[in-house]
Amino acid sequence: MWLLIATLVHCLFKRTAIFMNKILLFICFLYTYTLSAQDSQMALRYFQSGDFEKALVLYEQLLDKNDGNPQVYQKVLVCYQELQQYAKAQQLIKNRINKYKIAALDVDLGYNFQLQQKNSEAVQQYEKALKSIDIQPHLVYQIAKEFEDKVLLDYAIKAYELAVLKNDQFNFDYQLSLLYGQQGKMEIMVEKLLNYVERNKTNEFGVQNLLVRYLQEDADLKFAGILRKALLNKSQQTQDVFWNGFLSWFFVQQKEYGKAFIQEKAIFRRNGDNLRKIISLGRATMTDKDWEQTAEILTFASENTQDKNLILEIQYLKNEVDIKLATAANQKAVQAQLNAFLDHYDYSNATLDLALQTASFEAFVIKDYTAAEKKFKQLQQLNLNIYEGAKLKDLMADVFLMQEKFNQSILLYAQIEDALKNHEFAHEATFKLAKASYYKGDFEWAQKQFKVLKQATSQLIANDALELFLLINDATVADSTQQSLKKFARADFLIYQNKKAEALTVLKELLLEHKEEQIADATLLRLGELQQDLGNYQEALVYFNRIIQEHKESIYRDEAFFYSAEIYRLHLQQEDLAKQQYEQIIFHHADSIHFVEAQTQYRRLRGDKNL
Repeated sequence: MWLLIATLVHCLFKRTAIFMNKILLFICFLYTYTLSAQDSQMALRYFQSGDFEKALVLYEQLLDKNDGNPQVYQKVLVCYQELQQYAKAQQLIKNRINKYKIAALDVDLGYNFQLQQKNSEAVQQYEKALKSIDIQPHLVYQIAKEFEDKVLLDYAIKAYELAVLKNDQFNFDYQLSLLYGQQGKMEIMVEKLLNYVERNKTNEFGVQNLLVRYLQEDADLKFAGILRKALLNKSQQTQDVFWNGFLSWFFVQQKEYGKAFIQEKAIFRRNGDNLRKIISLGRATMTDKDWEQTAEILTFASENTQDKNLILEIQYLKNEVDIKLATAANQKAVQAQLNAFLDHYDYSNATLDLALQTASFEAFVIKDYTAAEKKFKQLQQLNLNIYEGAKLKDLMADVFLMQEKFNQSILLYAQIEDALKNHEFAHEATFKLAKASYYKGDFEWAQKQFKVLKQATSQLIANDALELFLLINDATVADSTQQSLKKFARADFLIYQNKKAEALTVLKELLLEHKEEQIADATLLRLGELQQDLGNYQEALVYFNRIIQEHKESIYRDEAFFYSAEIYRLHLQQEDLAKQQYEQIIFHHADSIHFVEAQTQYRRLRGDKNL
């Protein structure tokens, strides 16, 4: 019995000892790994800052511990070469060649000779690397990459082309297209890229995204001409509608919508399954305000479908065109036409958007609130889901607000906010609710909401909320009675109601009465924006310039510069003055929401090809 107990105790201690040894080994490993990771991070910091001597000491230690790590090897090699220690670099490469027999290392050796201007020895090594591909074509992946990394483009091209000669299963059209593009040989680049996408049609969008970059940099339209010619040749050489679609995409990029439509019609006549793309083309022409082309495209789409959902979608877009082109003389006729369509299709969940579209036109354009509210009552009888109900309530609230029925609008916005918590639609409703309170003069409550909305996921809502939060805060500090703020909010509300002439009068009075106060710069901005909307560009520039000259610390200076630049560029064709305004944003307002656009337009005006 005692012998059995002693045996069990011995085994227990033995297992415990083994377990403890494993723990100690693991702790040692973890400690060693942590130290190694720290050394690696420090070495990288030295390397990136150009302190190659300090980086080399650490990288050599890391390579001693793990000489098979290719990343560490490359870092040591670069350090040697940056420090012009070419003999050590050569010995490092040769040792690695002898140990690992990697053919791509011949490129490293050749490049080390090239850095020393020993060109004949360099060429000898590069040719040796190419010979390895001749013997074993699969080595092209490593060797061509080494050539590319060292910007030895001619040799990289030779490597890919040699591999294809030795193995016709290989295809490197995509890689070759990028290399020829870097060399500026655009005809060959386009040819290779189109050959690639012809074999790999699922990568069409990736290729188009690459081509867009070149088209955007194409100041003299030379690249566009090359691509146009190549695509037309492809479409003529084959009956594949794939090239009609690609040509359509190209013509859209060039805003040649009529030609794009011809290609889409050709596809439709062949297989009839691209009506959605035709409708999308119609949307694109609407965005560019090419109304005549939009009408032609949408008419074709409506004549070639029996699908009710598509018919309703097309009708909605056609209505949008009619609304955009409506004049004071034909507004009533457009209203009658919209109601005739709605009566034909009747009220249902499927026609909700058509009904809301018509009600919006009646309320905001014709100011026929009775007609709009009649539609709201009919739509409320439908069995709408939570999102459809929110869309209806949103427009109802907007219309109530137009009529200065603040409490009714606030209640509806709050209902949307409560029903769709954390949804983007709810954030928009919250913002509208806060603005309604601001228009009403309830600044304390509105400011609390704007403070929360500064963190909204939508950048547009967050920026607008921040602007109004700061406006209320600054104006209240300057004037505790909030008299100037009340007038400013009234002007903003008149702008919402599209009563721009009345808003101008209120803002001008405000500027005269409170020109020394904190709210003056915001008033100048609103006046400039209103004049710009009315097409009074010189008057707008006067107000924007006053912000720049008289309010050096204003948070609106970047907007004043940007809006001035846009007026000079788009409306007055004074590009030099536009450049000067954009330049102010680039150099003095890097945190502006307009910074990226200002930078892009500045470079275009300067003639940069790489935007």
